[in-house]
Amino acid sequence: AVFKAASEILSSKAILQNGATGSRLLSGNYQLYTELEEKLCRFYKTEAALVFNSGYDANIGFFSSVPQRGDIIFYDEYIHASIRDGIQMGNAKSYKFKHNNLDDLKIRCQTERGHSPKETEIYIVTESVFSMDGDSPDLKAFAEFCTVNNCHLVIDEAHAIGVFGRNGSGLVQELGIEKDVFARIITFGKAMGCHGAAILGSSKLKSYLVNFARSLIYTTGMPPHSLATVLAALNYSATSSGVEKYSSLLKNIDFFNLKLETLNLKPFFIPSNSAIHCCIIEGNEHVKSIAEEIQKKGFDVRPILSPTVPKREERLRFCLHSYTTKKEIEDVLELLVTYL
Repeated sequence: AVFKAASEILSSKAILQNGATGSRLLSGNYQLYTELEEKLCRFYKTEAALVFNSGYDANIGFFSSVPQRGDIIFYDEYIHASIRDGIQMGNAKSYKFKHNNLDDLKIRCQTERGHSPKETEIYIVTESVFSMDGDSPDLKAFAEFCTVNNCHLVIDEAHAIGVFGRNGSGLVQELGIEKDVFARIITFGKAMGCHGAAILGSSKLKSYLVNFARSLIYTTGMPPHSLATVLAALNYSATSSGVEKYSSLLKNIDFFNLKLETLNLKPFFIPSNSAIHCCIIEGNEHVKSIAEEIQKKGFDVRPILSPTVPKREERLRFCLHSYTTKKEIEDVLELLVTYL
C-alpha cells in the first residue's frame, strides 16, 4: 500500500527526476522536502523538522556540531554507536551514566557541574527504546530532572516510532513531554519501512543545523522517491488499516510477555514492553548455534554477538510485528525452551 501510494505521489506532482542532484544547500532541496518537513511538524507536534539521509547522519550531524567546547554531554552507557561517533567528532566533554539509571546521572551531573563554569551547557542523551535491549528509561523523570536543572534533553526515538504513541508517533508524544525535549531524533528505516531520518526541535536548532551539520551540508540529498515513501507511510499510519496494525502489534507484545511468563522464560529475557525482546544466552558460538536451529524451523530470530553487546551478554533478538500470529509466538518460544 505504501509502495503504491509513493508512486502515486510522484505521478500526481509530475516528478520525473531520479536523484536529488546535489546537496540540499545547492540544487538538492526540492519541494517534496518542504512538504515532508511541514507534515512532520504537524504529525510530531514540533516547531521544526529537518530531514537527514539516515539516522546515522542525523546523529553525527547533531552531536558533532551542537554541543560546543566547554559543554558537557552525559549519555546512557548503551547509547547507539552513531551518537558515540558524533560525540567523538565534537569538542564537548562527555561522560556515560549507568543504563537507565537517573540516580547515577544525578550524581555525575552534580559532580561535573560543581567543577564547571555556571554558563556550561549540559546535554542529557538517551533513547526511548534501546535497540539491543528493548527497554526504556523513565522519560518523564528524565524530562523533569532536565527542566529543573536547566539541561538539554536529547532523545533518540528510532525504535519507538511506529510502536508507541498516537498513530505511531513515539514514546515522547505518548508521555506528553514534547515541550520538555530539546531534540528528538526519529528514523524512517525501522517500523515505517522507508529510509532517512529527521531531527525535531526548535526553528533555531534547525537553522543552526542547516549551517553547521556537516552530514547534511556535504552530501547529496535524498531522491524524490524516498521522500514520497515517507509521506505515504505517514499518511498510511493515520488510516484505519494503519491504526489496526498498531493495535495488532501492541496485542502481540502483550501476548509475547504473557507466554514468557507461562513458559517460565522471563528470567532469561530482558524486561521489555516494546517490539524488541532479547533472550540472554552466553557465548558467541552458543547463541549462534541456537539461532541457526531456530532459523531452520522457519523463524527469523537473529543472534547478537559480542562485541556488539558486552561479553557474556550475547543474546537472541526477537522482533515482533503486527502480522506475527499468536501461533508463531507460541511455537517459537516453545522451541526456545528446548534449547535452554
